[in-house]
Amino acid sequence: MRRSPAFLGLALIAALLASCDEPSESGLERVRRTGVLRWGGDVQGGEPYVFEDPARPGTLIGFEVELADAIAREMGVRAQFVQNDWSNLVPSLERGSFDVAMNGLEVTPARADSVLFTRPYFVFAAQLVARAEDTSVTSLESLRGRRVGTLANSFSWDMLNAAGVEVVAYEGVEEPYADLEGGRLDAVLLDDIIASRYGLVRPSLRLVEDSGEGFYAVAARQGEGDLRDAIDRAIARLAESGELRRILSRWEIDHERQARLATWTDDDTRAMLRVHGHAHFSLHHVWLFLQGAIVTLLVSASAMVLAIGLGLLLALARMYGPRALAVPATFYVELFRGTPVLLQLYLLYFGIMPAVRQALGWHAGIESDALVAAVVGLGLNYAAYEAEIYRAGIQAIPPGQMEAAKVLGMGTMLALRRVVVPQAFRIALPGVTNDFIALLKDSSLVSVITVVELTKRMTITAIDVRSWLLPGLLCAAFYMAMSYPLSRLSQHLEQKLARQESR
Repeated sequence: MRRSPAFLGLALIAALLASCDEPSESGLERVRRTGVLRWGGDVQGGEPYVFEDPARPGTLIGFEVELADAIAREMGVRAQFVQNDWSNLVPSLERGSFDVAMNGLEVTPARADSVLFTRPYFVFAAQLVARAEDTSVTSLESLRGRRVGTLANSFSWDMLNAAGVEVVAYEGVEEPYADLEGGRLDAVLLDDIIASRYGLVRPSLRLVEDSGEGFYAVAARQGEGDLRDAIDRAIARLAESGELRRILSRWEIDHERQARLATWTDDDTRAMLRVHGHAHFSLHHVWLFLQGAIVTLLVSASAMVLAIGLGLLLALARMYGPRALAVPATFYVELFRGTPVLLQLYLLYFGIMPAVRQALGWHAGIESDALVAAVVGLGLNYAAYEAEIYRAGIQAIPPGQMEAAKVLGMGTMLALRRVVVPQAFRIALPGVTNDFIALLKDSSLVSVITVVELTKRMTITAIDVRSWLLPGLLCAAFYMAMSYPLSRLSQHLEQKLARQESR
């Protein structure tokens, strides 16, 4: 019997409602059913957490890899690693990308209010590192008002914000020590594992003090307390048997602080997870977003000015310059269009600028380095695209106009300046405006070189207030407020150009 579409639709809705009534399985039941404990981490964190074995490419090793295998074995399942950006481990856990997060995830009030933490598997000290020559840094208190680097939204991030210093946020663990060594920072505060492997190995840096104590723990989703409890029991057995400290010892990170793990109690866990409340979205955050938008607009506008000027020179060099100029200009355009802008920013900020400063004998401590690198990096990249837009605009000018200008006694450069370029620029203007809109959005990439622009401010605020929806919508509103007028201008210019061509 043929059934109508309406009947099939009602049947589908009924099936969906029936499935909603069925009790969903718990986190522990899911892990046992699949036989796999999927844990999220970031290979970029490096040694000794989780990283690729140099002797066996593609094979992951690290103390957390061994610990995950041991925990899974205690639970009667196997461990499976899931790659995820470290800064987004908690949001990815909440959306179900993996069962648990475990990658040097520090217990902080913000995270303790969002996820379920197990007992700790590692006790760390937040170590303050400064330049050996800078004897003015004697403690965290001595750095009030000065620039101190750390990972955004970390245990050290919270400490620094409470200490009244100018906090500089990083996404990697090696970059802050490179900037400290180069004079862009006054100090760095990070976990002792990170400090010992990436900071104190540099002869020009010294340990100032242990500024605080924190914990690494495994995080499970809210509502999956049974999974958290099962992992908690597994860690307890590993600590009591001594296997946990043997794992830490193999990676040379075992010390006297870890003795507490074998005698850890539920009261210790409750004290560790004491939540101090979290910030709520307020007008203060709107003001911070406005500051981020101003930085975004400043960087984008300055980079676009550079891109327009350099792009025009590149286009003219390719079309009218001698071979000695045309070939390098062509190579420039292909190089900057063929490589990621993110890579270019990294090379410029961390590679080229320190070398140039050293070669020219500039003094360390230039705080504007990041902004300069952001403007120059984006400007150089977009100049390659502008060059192609101008080249297309110049080619759209009838060749007879150049010939007529020469007949009137103009040289090539004078004819370009008075006849060809003004018309080509008018033709290219809608494309230039579109590129400015794209540049506004691409400016979010400069956060990797410590510039706190609009998108970076959004991510910091989202973790601070434990919500991505409202900060994300506000961030989108600011971008729309900046880009919509440019979009309307581009449409107006295109329509005006079309009317002129139709005459």
